[in-house]
Amino acid sequence: MKDKRQAAVGFIFITLIIDVMGWGLIIPVMPRLIAELKGIAINEASSYGAWLISAYAITQFIFAPFVGNLSDRYGRRPILLASLLGFGLDYIILALAPSYGWLFAGRIIAGITGASFTTAAAYIADISTPETRAKNFGLIGAAFGLGFVIGPALGGLLAGWGIRAPFYAAAALCLLNALYGFFVLPESLRAENRRPFEWKRANPLGAFRLLKKYPVIDSLALCFFLIYLAAQAVQGNWNFFTIYRFHWSESTVGLSLAVVGLLVGLVQAGLTRVVNPLLGNEKSVYAGLLLYTLGLVLFAFATEGWMMFLFLVPYCLGGVAGPALQSILAGHVPSNEQGALQGTLTSLMSLTTIIGPLIMNNLFRYFTSPKAPFYFPGIPFLLAAVFMLGSAIIAWTVLSREKNRMTGHPA
Repeated sequence: MKDKRQAAVGFIFITLIIDVMGWGLIIPVMPRLIAELKGIAINEASSYGAWLISAYAITQFIFAPFVGNLSDRYGRRPILLASLLGFGLDYIILALAPSYGWLFAGRIIAGITGASFTTAAAYIADISTPETRAKNFGLIGAAFGLGFVIGPALGGLLAGWGIRAPFYAAAALCLLNALYGFFVLPESLRAENRRPFEWKRANPLGAFRLLKKYPVIDSLALCFFLIYLAAQAVQGNWNFFTIYRFHWSESTVGLSLAVVGLLVGLVQAGLTRVVNPLLGNEKSVYAGLLLYTLGLVLFAFATEGWMMFLFLVPYCLGGVAGPALQSILAGHVPSNEQGALQGTLTSLMSLTTIIGPLIMNNLFRYFTSPKAPFYFPGIPFLLAAVFMLGSAIIAWTVLSREKNRMTGHPA
């Protein structure tokens, strides 16, 4: 049984690496593609980039609970494969897009089928024991990181063949990933652990009822929300910010994101396995959130491009918080509702991706425009640092109260 679980983790790990490579390939070229299609400057294009991210997130917000509940009913494997096919279609549309509106169409299709990480997280929960859950969730982050080592660096290089070349490469990777999964990915959810599909759990608002069903989940979900909202300062605006502020080329943007991927991979696959058993989930959450905060403050005040590479170290070290927090959340939910939980968390992530880029990218655009009271391109990172610090405070309050209640001490 142990060997089968390890093999299944390996399958899902490779699947996610290839999946993430597809998105990583196109990030370096998106700013200039949008700027060319709209005929505007890079800092102005950041707002249009935010709307593309939000279009994807809105559709994923609506469909992620539906897909998560489908995976609880029919299994993880078919849902994951359908998701990968949807991403492949998205990248083909982006590659051929003659106007900005077509970019929207592609992103909406990807949002509808974009359940790969939701289903993968439920897959990991299915095959994990309480002792290995945090370690295995860390592999999801490691796959994200390693995919980002290869994807953006390759995307920056492929940009030399044309600004749309990375989109064709991303489409090919996603379709090959689906083919790979069809032949080698086993089903993880046993028939006895499946449950009937329920519409009340499959709508985006009804999915949040799960947060009220189990103690502590609702409050910790707020921490989860703030972490991902803060992360949008980096995820939604890094390419626009660095091209505008430091005049980076696509290859330099790709290299920087490859460094992010390498650091995240080392943290999630290596450091998490050491830090989490040593500190435990709770202290890992606190340490990670404080490191995130430090990294974001440093980004905000960077004056040279090389500083961004240096400041990635404390920021990426903050990645020890995510698997620990996700492990705490998963530990409060039974096995037959892990898919629903991951769908709900993905909906929260999508919610942050709906509003986060619109906040961060428009802040960036405004504070780089003549209308701003002062020039400060790094202001999105500073706001993100406030969100991260707030998440740490909430997590400490909630977990301390739960610990006191369990030990019989007054809250």
